[in-house]
Amino acid sequence: MSEGRGSRNKPTVTAGEEVVEVLEDALYDLWSVANELARIRPPKPKYYRVTIFGSSRLRPGDGVYEEVRDLARELSKMGCDIVTGGGPGLMQAANEGAKLGDPSNRTRSFGLPIELQHEEEPNPFVEKIYHHRTFFSRLHHFVRLSSAFIVVPGGIGTTLETALIWQLLQVRHVNDVPLILIGDMWMDFSRWAKQHMLSSDPQLASPADLEIPHCVGDISEACAIIAASLAEFNGP
Repeated sequence: MSEGRGSRNKPTVTAGEEVVEVLEDALYDLWSVANELARIRPPKPKYYRVTIFGSSRLRPGDGVYEEVRDLARELSKMGCDIVTGGGPGLMQAANEGAKLGDPSNRTRSFGLPIELQHEEEPNPFVEKIYHHRTFFSRLHHFVRLSSAFIVVPGGIGTTLETALIWQLLQVRHVNDVPLILIGDMWMDFSRWAKQHMLSSDPQLASPADLEIPHCVGDISEACAIIAASLAEFNGP
């Protein structure tokens, strides 16, 4: 008996592959549900929260650590909640500064630690902790919590976080949220993006896209931008 047309080349699907396909479909359905739920947001957040992204490798006594602690202290005095990844380094500096700037406990200090083999326990200055197992859910949570983002010196993880917020602002999935980059490394990063993305033909981004981040030299400039945004948030 001859085989049916096309049956000779039809791939054989094993039971294990069928299970994987079912799991992939179920995971996609769960993502769809999560995406729909994430669209439900209050018309206006009650609290103004600033996420600070930065390196986990710096320690107390380092000059940048002290600067980030001072930054978070000033923001907390202004009435801003502080959000970090909850870990060591500049995340700890920010959570520590939030505590120092809020002796009357008017604001809150959040940490969103990620489960990693080499990651330490959440730093001792976090008041509210949300543990995450994946970077995807953690990044999404940063976006849901925050009214502004400040980026201080950091490595690959900080660069990932910066690029995500930048793109969300570019495509207007996030609106009217300041993205502030502090220091020479981020000024160089911005210059690199402008040089390479605008010099090609066709351009790889529009000039307006590359003006989205506020690149500043020190914490006083960052605080001034936040103060203006906070005033608008609080309204007349």
